Amino acid sequence: MDAITLYLPITDPTWVFFIVLCIILLAPMIFNRLHIPHLVGMILAGALIGENGLDLLDRDGSFELFGKVGIYYIMFLAGLEMDLEGLKKNQTRGLIFGALTTAIPFLFGFISGYWVLGFSMPASMLLACILASHTLVAYPIVGRYGLGKHPSVTVSIAATMFALLSALLILASISGTFKGGNDAIYWSMFAVKCIIYFVCIFTICPRIIRAFFRKYSDNVMQYIFVIAVVFFFAAMAELCGLEGILGAFLSGLVLNRFIPRTSPLMNRVEFVGNALFIPYFLIGVGMLVNVKPLFTEEGALVVVAVMVIAGTLSKLLAAHITRKLFKMDPSSGLMMFGLTEAHAAGALAMVMVGTGLEIRPGEPLMNNAVLDGVVMMILISCIISSIATDQAARNLTLRGLDETASEKDYSDDSEKIMIPVSYHDNIESIVGLAIMMRNQKRNSELIAINVVYDDEHSEAMHEHSRKILTRAEQVAASADVKMVTQSRLATNPTSGLVHAVRENDATELIIGLHHRRSIVDSYLGSFTTELIGALSRQIIIVKSIVPLNTIRRIVVAVPERAEFETGFVRWVERLSRLADEIGCQIVFHATERTSALIMSRVRHSHPNLRASYELLDSWDDLLLLSEDMNYDHMFVVVTARTGSISYQKSFEQLPKLLERYFSNNSLMIVYPDQFGEEPDNLTFAEPRGKTAANISRMSRWMSKWISKIG
Repeated sequence: MDAITLYLPITDPTWVFFIVLCIILLAPMIFNRLHIPHLVGMILAGALIGENGLDLLDRDGSFELFGKVGIYYIMFLAGLEMDLEGLKKNQTRGLIFGALTTAIPFLFGFISGYWVLGFSMPASMLLACILASHTLVAYPIVGRYGLGKHPSVTVSIAATMFALLSALLILASISGTFKGGNDAIYWSMFAVKCIIYFVCIFTICPRIIRAFFRKYSDNVMQYIFVIAVVFFFAAMAELCGLEGILGAFLSGLVLNRFIPRTSPLMNRVEFVGNALFIPYFLIGVGMLVNVKPLFTEEGALVVVAVMVIAGTLSKLLAAHITRKLFKMDPSSGLMMFGLTEAHAAGALAMVMVGTGLEIRPGEPLMNNAVLDGVVMMILISCIISSIATDQAARNLTLRGLDETASEKDYSDDSEKIMIPVSYHDNIESIVGLAIMMRNQKRNSELIAINVVYDDEHSEAMHEHSRKILTRAEQVAASADVKMVTQSRLATNPTSGLVHAVRENDATELIIGLHHRRSIVDSYLGSFTTELIGALSRQIIIVKSIVPLNTIRRIVVAVPERAEFETGFVRWVERLSRLADEIGCQIVFHATERTSALIMSRVRHSHPNLRASYELLDSWDDLLLLSEDMNYDHMFVVVTARTGSISYQKSFEQLPKLLERYFSNNSLMIVYPDQFGEEPDNLTFAEPRGKTAANISRMSRWMSKWISKIG
């Protein structure tokens, strides 16, 4: 045994990293079987291998570094996945819960410290700050269940920021008192630095971020840039006298609108954090735990018990009062308690400040017994927080599945998106658009297809087709979306694609805008024009000028009587989902009746969407919309096939109008579902024109003619 201890703790970097990776790999397997959140497993594993356990590993600089990155990552993801529109709607709840989850624990902490533990007034105030603040340690559980936009989560995150900021201000006041800097000049400088910081990150930084994403599309560069932004915000926050975790959270808020939830970049951000940095942080927290003083030092057990009981009861009481006040369900209340219960980096930083401040020479404000007590409280609070959050997330997810199953949604009865790809330069934008428009809950696969013209060059074109389809599959895989690829040989590309749609039972097509090769070439191209006439399924034609994540507004022009088309619900749902994913505003220009129906649908499926509605009395007013279009706006035209109920004669001039007035904008042309079946067998007895559109136009003509005679 002594021979083994000679080699402990292990310091070789290769073995250290191997052991950490084994813990990250095995902890979820073991603790999931025990029905315990794996976050708890990481912390307990850290306590086991640390210097106060088996002394297998030393808490060296790597744990300090990766632990810092890990806690920043947690706060960054909380801001990145936050529902900003939901926050606006729940800001009152967030502020009230923030006030309660700060004031009640602060009161409990002060009473516990001053009257129960016999601390001095400043030490009791510092203990109150520690209990009032909390860290979103359990947030990865929320992300795993996809509940980042649930109201209870949004309210909890807002309350976290309120509590953290309040605790930091009180901490700064206590620290300033001991250091002799707690005067008007100190607070004036602090206020000025904070104002400059907030103005910079919310006004200047978004412009820089937007410009970067618009100019650089390389996946690695984008990820490095995002992480650099996180640490820049954190470093600047520390320069201002705030905590770095607050800056990391604010970086998530700023980047929120630039990283769609279903984008490949979001997938990379979450993957790296959840796979490496966050587990490293949790293991590092566990390595701080020292159980020995609880049984060797007098009063240590009492300090831990008082802190844990006061902290847990006060956070539970704050969540319970908020739940009752706003009539929320029990699972939401449990979620709020779970997310606000854990203490970690903030508490540790505050107690370290307390041990560094001296009441008199040689006598610190907080001794080592309090430090050990806080570390034990961190362990216990993280365990309680993880268990409560996991249980609440399970309950909310199951309830959400029940609600989804009980609601009939035409637009998602069947969803199979097919993407014809021909050019390398627009693969990422088209596949990215399809990923954002798809229903994540159904998790249906995408179909990428390339039709090769059957001639003497078909062999060479097959190789080109393979490369294009491989690239499309890579883009989908980077967003963790399954894609099926097909290369099809056909003597007529249009008929080949039409047959592929029928064979795969595709519900819609997303296709890039035709590349004009000559002056006489049409705007849509003969292939797209033939496809529109041959298919009755929804077809979306796309042209992207700027990356989708940099679009600030989607402007939608909707023709009269569009609500009577078969595919009305489908395209409304697709556009709403796109705007929701991007996080941009969407403006529908339509008649009063059509706008009312669109509004009803949007409020039902996407209640937090930033949607507005403008009146468009006449399709001739379409040109007026070009005056308010900017380069980072997307213009969407909902049109119709010839003979359908919403078809207008002016649609024939639409290609010329779009080419002339909207050539500098990202563009989308939507041809909705028009018929229940494909219009294969057309006869003179039952022509395609025999529709409500022709009847409606005939009725208006007859009415005008009769009124003139009269």
